[in-house]
Amino acid sequence: MKKNIQLGIWALALLLALPCSAADTAVLRNGFSIRHQHRDIIGTITRLYIDGGQSNFVDIPTTEIDHFEAIPDDPTPPPQPQPAATTPHPFDLNETVKAASGAYKLDPDLVTSVIRAESGFNVHAISPKGAQGLMQLMPQTATELGVHNAFDPQANVEAGTRYLRELLERYDFDLVKALAAYNAGPQRIDQYGGVPPYFETKAYVARIVRDFNQKKLAAKTAAASPPKNNSPTKPTNAHVQAKPPSAAPLAQN
Repeated sequence: MKKNIQLGIWALALLLALPCSAADTAVLRNGFSIRHQHRDIIGTITRLYIDGGQSNFVDIPTTEIDHFEAIPDDPTPPPQPQPAATTPHPFDLNETVKAASGAYKLDPDLVTSVIRAESGFNVHAISPKGAQGLMQLMPQTATELGVHNAFDPQANVEAGTRYLRELLERYDFDLVKALAAYNAGPQRIDQYGGVPPYFETKAYVARIVRDFNQKKLAAKTAAASPPKNNSPTKPTNAHVQAKPPSAAPLAQN
């Protein structure tokens, strides 16, 4: 009796420690059971192999085993539903510029001209000085504007447009000074009291103003074009001038 009790305690402890992926269960006469992968009968002993190897086993007197039961394989859990793949919306530069310009009350043509001059519409553009993205935000400027990824085109355009608006307000909506500050930094404008004597900055400002004026002139010409079969009307020469502060259409207080 004492032997049976000890065997039962030992079997119970072993049972609790065994994995649940065994193939069979040996049911002992004392009511306990031992899960195992396979077994061998060696004389009066039945050797139960606990796992698929040969080193982890337990020997049980064959007379103590009442019977064996096959354990069915664990049911395969149903596959978990996968979240529906979301297709990212393609980036629309025109809509992004329109939204940012509307938020900061700037002419979208001006923002587009800045993007053209800064990056040539290359989302992944990097300048030799480290400016990044469509509107070429310097890392420090991007951080100050709350941009974590300057190559995110939407975040880049939004922040660049906001920065341009801030510069326009800083220089009383003087477009030339604001553009020069965007290129060379406000500290250079303050240092020289206007556009710094840098060829790059002067060419940059002239390029944007020229591109912007061409857009406005084209729009004015298109609006003034008569319907077909009518005699043409000479387009007006009223287009946005580069000389500040005639940039009233660019930014609205």
